[in-house]
Amino acid sequence: MAKREVKTDLWVAGQLDKCGIHYTPQGSDVKEIGDALSSASKRGTGKAGYPEYVAVVNDFVIVIEDKADLGQHIKLTDSGIIDTSTKAVTDYAVNGAYFYAKHIAQNSSFRKVFAIGVSGDSKHHKITPLYVDDRESYKRLPDVESFAMFTEQNIQEYYVRNVLEEKTDVEKTTEEILKDAAELHEYLRTYGSLKDQDKPLVVSGILLALDDQFFSVDNLKGDSITTDGQLICEAIQRRLKSSNVGPDAKRDKLMSEFAIIRTSARLNEKDEKLGKTPLKFYTEFLKERVFDSIKYKSSAEDFIGRFYGEFMSYSGGDGQSLGIILTPAHICELFCDLLDVQPTDIVLDPCCGTAGFLVAAMHRMDYAAGDDQTVRKSIRKKQLHGFELQSNMFAIACTNMILREDGNSNIQCQDFLKQNPALVQQKGATIGMMNPPYSQGTKADPSQYELSFVEHLLDSLVEGAKAAVIVPQSSMTGKTKDEQHFKENIMMHHTLEGVITCNTDTFYGVGTNPVIAVFTAHEPHPADKICKFIDFRDDGYEVRAHVGLVEGDSAKDKKQHLLDVWNGRAEAPSKFCVEATAQADDEWLHSFYYFNDEIPTDADFEKAIGDYLSFEFSMVMQNREYLFTGGDANDAT
Repeated sequence: MAKREVKTDLWVAGQLDKCGIHYTPQGSDVKEIGDALSSASKRGTGKAGYPEYVAVVNDFVIVIEDKADLGQHIKLTDSGIIDTSTKAVTDYAVNGAYFYAKHIAQNSSFRKVFAIGVSGDSKHHKITPLYVDDRESYKRLPDVESFAMFTEQNIQEYYVRNVLEEKTDVEKTTEEILKDAAELHEYLRTYGSLKDQDKPLVVSGILLALDDQFFSVDNLKGDSITTDGQLICEAIQRRLKSSNVGPDAKRDKLMSEFAIIRTSARLNEKDEKLGKTPLKFYTEFLKERVFDSIKYKSSAEDFIGRFYGEFMSYSGGDGQSLGIILTPAHICELFCDLLDVQPTDIVLDPCCGTAGFLVAAMHRMDYAAGDDQTVRKSIRKKQLHGFELQSNMFAIACTNMILREDGNSNIQCQDFLKQNPALVQQKGATIGMMNPPYSQGTKADPSQYELSFVEHLLDSLVEGAKAAVIVPQSSMTGKTKDEQHFKENIMMHHTLEGVITCNTDTFYGVGTNPVIAVFTAHEPHPADKICKFIDFRDDGYEVRAHVGLVEGDSAKDKKQHLLDVWNGRAEAPSKFCVEATAQADDEWLHSFYYFNDEIPTDADFEKAIGDYLSFEFSMVMQNREYLFTGGDANDAT
């Protein structure tokens, strides 16, 4: 038993190390906590007692007790509360952690204490946190998969979400974005009579104008000679030049997309109700609600993309007729984690939409570069590349990058499938990210299948490059001969690393069940290659009324667990991850490889026997006992 306990101790310590949580085993290096523990004997003798680990993170104390046996995880009284008897405190992980945490809260100035009970091993374990105060009370919190929520970066948010049960700044911002988008959409329709595809272009153009140092909202006076639209377009032109967007043809292409701002008579005429032109009204709204708050510059959130998605959802389409499905920001960030994007990487998104992947990659690379301005300048000017076929989306993507001080904005308005992979490869892309158009491929035009885009992307990267794509689950099955051929070609020239089945609501309201597939380019898939197939449908994101898909309380923890398993830092049961060799004619899905290898519990066994006996009794009552005696139906007559 002692050996098993040591293995659990070491595993827990490793998890804390991985999360960067400084801890002290068997005590605390904080004098006040050490003094409190000097009288914390579990047996109530008044002598010293020490938990497995104690950590202080910001102004929170974390107390951890662990047991090797899952059966010794927690003991509750008949009334369902934690048993505080000496035996329970001694023998059970959660009970012991609660005992020590309460003692610290009552005998020190620390008032924010988390007690965490851990049982099991790396593959099968339970981690249960409690929030403890000095008034003999506690709050049991949902089980977690790791200690990711207790790091310096996450613990305050975890406390606000789970203990105080209040909205975090991120949630508030999300609601503000949705509210602003809905309100602006209504104004665009009411005062501008704009078509759905023109709404996000007007928004993007105005944001570019606001980013021009010589532009002022006060100059918009509704003049019939020098119209408000003309002034805005002149500001857009200056902003594009200051960002060194070139060549001239590219600038002209962008300006043609924003032409609606200048040419629309309705936008440039004073509205009687507003007392100003709709353009000035929109510009004032965006300056106050969006631009001055600098929401879109301060995070990896694809802010204009969010606006675009909201506009399209209000119009009842969100681009699905064109196969356009905008990628949620948390998926963009997950791609960066799965591919371990570094400041030296060159990133390519050949179907970039509103540039969500490029924005996420840029923020991650910027953060890793730190204060090295030379590296950060290179990232923005040389290391982010994209293609976008739809001209309006192209304009929005360029705007998104320019507003984030991208510099040259290396996005081209071209059909990626028509590009020579050898020429694209000259960009030197070491990272590929893609959300291709969905459901466009047919037998008549197999080049539009998602797997065609995947193959073309892999062919366009340098040798050894990593790529991640998010595609419909059906793409991984090879349901047509053409798709099967694409799978064979991909394996012949590239390596499949694994496939992650995503939350079915990832593209909320679209009705697509997505998966993330990860590849290594230009390295033929070895026959004995072990791939990882993961069921990540329970990712912690949830649908909330009037808001849509939002990050739930456990999302960060579940993501950390996924990354730990993906990178080999943690084991997982086969119901979460199956490691197996893969062939082209396999279905590259967790559900294809999964076999339930877990030993059933006593409760499972008893339920199965009970179900069988109920079934047998039912059949006997229907004169069908021959099913159990080896006879046939005629014997029963």
